Amino acid sequence: MRIAICTDAWHPQVNGVVRTLSTTVDRLNARGHEVELITPSQFRTLPLPGYSEIRLAMAPRFGTRRTLKDFAPDVVHIATEGPIGWSARGWCKSTGTPFTTAFHTRFPDYAAVRTGLDASHFWPLMRRFHNQSRAVLVSTPTLAGELAAQGIGRARLWSRGIDRSLFHPRHDPLPEMAALPGPVMLYVGRVAVEKNLEAFLSSTVPGSKVVVGDGPDLVRLRETFPEATFLGALAGEQLARAYCSAQVFVFPSRTDTFGLVMIEALACGLPVAAFPVPGPLDIVGVNGHGPGGDLPMRVGALRDNLDHAIADALRCDRLGAAVHGASYSWDRATDQFLTALTEAHRQPVAAFA
Repeated sequence: MRIAICTDAWHPQVNGVVRTLSTTVDRLNARGHEVELITPSQFRTLPLPGYSEIRLAMAPRFGTRRTLKDFAPDVVHIATEGPIGWSARGWCKSTGTPFTTAFHTRFPDYAAVRTGLDASHFWPLMRRFHNQSRAVLVSTPTLAGELAAQGIGRARLWSRGIDRSLFHPRHDPLPEMAALPGPVMLYVGRVAVEKNLEAFLSSTVPGSKVVVGDGPDLVRLRETFPEATFLGALAGEQLARAYCSAQVFVFPSRTDTFGLVMIEALACGLPVAAFPVPGPLDIVGVNGHGPGGDLPMRVGALRDNLDHAIADALRCDRLGAAVHGASYSWDRATDQFLTALTEAHRQPVAAFA
């Protein structure tokens, strides 16, 4: 199948969206599909206000349309609701080419945090973007229900996976973390206001707090919380070693749609402490026994009080966490992605007019 993937999030950005897309492209190529990428690297860009490491394509409409016309895809997957995403959507509608979309980021919630406006102001734009997609790919059933409540239907599950050769409990600890007073509590991800990092860094649980990641709030949080250890962005084996150097993984975000770092941490034998919100509920489960409540051992703790969640997670089973984390497969996720795109390609145009 000839698949075009259009995304406003791509390297050198470091986030779950980019890792999900790049891994999926690798899997698609390995299975013999022809994939054409349209990313900001093909255009002049400008920094996103307040988030300079994210660069948006400037006026990508004509370049996007030209690339899609030359490639002549069977189906287009539009990953993001940015300038490239809107340009690709317009071309698909004008040519009748089937397309799918994905809901990776709670843009209305993020925009609300940054502007002070209510999230309801931003949902009409999301409904317009996704309304003629033949499938809206979502990471969890909970997210599908949320979108349905906002008037966005046709959701199809597209889960996530981990690299089992990399994320496992058998790594040596990082020297920077090995001598820290325990328990060592770890956060991995963007250092930005929407990640609610202050809830973690303000925790009163004794021990050491470590932050791995970069972002617009890094300088401010370093100054505000000098007792915490900030290691910057890590990847590959260094990231896996960081997971293996801690006793609990703390995920304070209330707005993520999934939280890829949670399953990476679990696969390294690190129990998760988080709030009982979508994302953690879909991975850890309300009682810590997985989303179905059927895991034999507790792999994390979700509490409205993050201190209590951390304390409870420290008593969870590391082996059970590793087994649960390793159950997330990129091959299964790629199967879901391909099934959704194949069905979109085969469906009649009239149903989406």
